[in-house]
Amino acid sequence: MRNRLLTLGTAMVAGAALLTGCGGSSGSSSTSGGASSTNTVNTKVDGTGKTLTLWDYEGDNSAMGIAWNAAIKQFETETGAKVQFEAKAFEQIRTTASQVLNSDQAPDILEYNKGNATAGLLASQGLLTNLDDAVQAYGWDKNLAASLQTTAKYNDKGVMGSGHWYGVPTYGEYVMVYYNKDMFAKYGISVPTTLDGLVAAMQTFKDKGITPLAESAVEYPLGQLWYQLALTKANRSWVNDYQLYTGDVNWQGPEVSYASQTVKDWVDKGYIATDSTGLKAEDAGTGFESGKYPIFFSGSWWYNRFTSEIKGLQWGTFLFPGATMSPGSAGNMWVVPTNAKNKDLAYKFIDITMSAKIQALMGNNGGIPVAANTADITDPKSKELIDNFNVLTQKDGIAFYPDWPTPTFYDQLNAGLQELVNGTKTPGEVSSELGTEYKAGIASVK
Repeated sequence: MRNRLLTLGTAMVAGAALLTGCGGSSGSSSTSGGASSTNTVNTKVDGTGKTLTLWDYEGDNSAMGIAWNAAIKQFETETGAKVQFEAKAFEQIRTTASQVLNSDQAPDILEYNKGNATAGLLASQGLLTNLDDAVQAYGWDKNLAASLQTTAKYNDKGVMGSGHWYGVPTYGEYVMVYYNKDMFAKYGISVPTTLDGLVAAMQTFKDKGITPLAESAVEYPLGQLWYQLALTKANRSWVNDYQLYTGDVNWQGPEVSYASQTVKDWVDKGYIATDSTGLKAEDAGTGFESGKYPIFFSGSWWYNRFTSEIKGLQWGTFLFPGATMSPGSAGNMWVVPTNAKNKDLAYKFIDITMSAKIQALMGNNGGIPVAANTADITDPKSKELIDNFNVLTQKDGIAFYPDWPTPTFYDQLNAGLQELVNGTKTPGEVSSELGTEYKAGIASVK
C-alpha cells in the first residue's frame, strides 16, 4: 500500500487549456499551440521494463485511494510496468506544479484540480498534454455526462468548457441537503419535495426553539446555499453566462436578487443563526454531527465522514427541493504533463481507473463514480449518494460552484454574505458589490 497524504482542501478550484505536448518515450504526442494531436494512441501497451511515475493526494482509506490502489495492481499485472507512487499533499502539488512540470522531474500522471485557476493555468503555460486522441481511442467521453466534460476541456486562454481535453475526471461531487432523520420524525416533518415545504419544515423547527440550518459564513457553506437559491430561478443559459462568460450576468436580476433577499429573510426568521458570521465549515459540519442542527446544506465530501463519525442519530440526504440544478462538478482530474516520459502508460492507467470494476470499488466505498454500472453498487448509503448524483447529471443539473469564475470571488462572496447576515448591508447593496467584484475579476481573466 502507498503512504498517502490526505487532501488539504475541497475540490472547488479550476482547470484550463494547455498549449500542447510533445510525446515522451511512449511515442504518443500532441502538436503545439493547443491543436489536436495527430499520432495514434496505442491502447495495447507493453510496459515491460518501464516505470509509471504517479502523484496524487488522496488518503489510502478514501474512496479514491482504495480504488486507485486496486487500479495500480491491475495496471502492473496487465502492462508489465511498475508504478512509482510519490505521496504529495494537496497544497504541495498546487504551489509547485508549474515549476516541477516545467522540468525533467515531471511525473507521467498526476491528480490535479479542475478549473480556470489551476489546471487551466498549467494548460495555458503549455505544461499539460492535449488528450484529444487518447479520449477518442479509449472512448472516455462516452462515460462522462456533458456537464462533467466541462471541467475537462479548455480553450487557448485556459477557460473551461470548450477547446481540447486536458484532463479526465474519474469521480464526481455535488451539494445536497443532509438531514437528521430523528429530529424530523420527532416533530412529524416529512422530507420536503418543494421549496415551500422546506421553508415550512424550518419554521416548524424554529417554533420549537431549534435553529434549523447549520451554517458558516466564514467559509463555503453559506455561499453554496446562496448560489443554490439563485439556481432555483436560473436555467442553463444563466449558469453558462455566470461560469463560462458566454453572456453578461444581471446582478440585479431575478436569480441574484432572490438569492440575496432569501438569505436575509432566513436570517431574520431565525433559520440561519447570526453567529454564523464567525463560524467555519468545520463548525457547521460538526454542529450537524452533534445533533444541534437538523439540516446541513453542503457537499458530498462530508458523506464518508458522517458515515464513520455519526453514531448517535439517524441521518439521510435529499436534493435541494424546487431546483433542477445544484452546485457540483466532476472531481479533480488525471492530467498528463507535457514532459511525461511514458504517456501511453499514463493513458492506460487512466483507462483502468475508468473501468467498471474500479469505478464500482470507488462507489461502494463512499465515492461518486462517473462510469460505474448501477447494479455493481451494493452499499445502501453509497447507492443513495450515487443515485442522487445520477439524477442531476441525467437532467444536466450540475452547475459548478459560485466562486469559480474568478480567483478572488470565493473570499469576496464570503465577505459579502457576512455583511448580509450581520445586517451591515442590504441584499441589494450586497448584490451590487458582488457584481462589481465579479466583473472586475472576469476582466482580469479574459
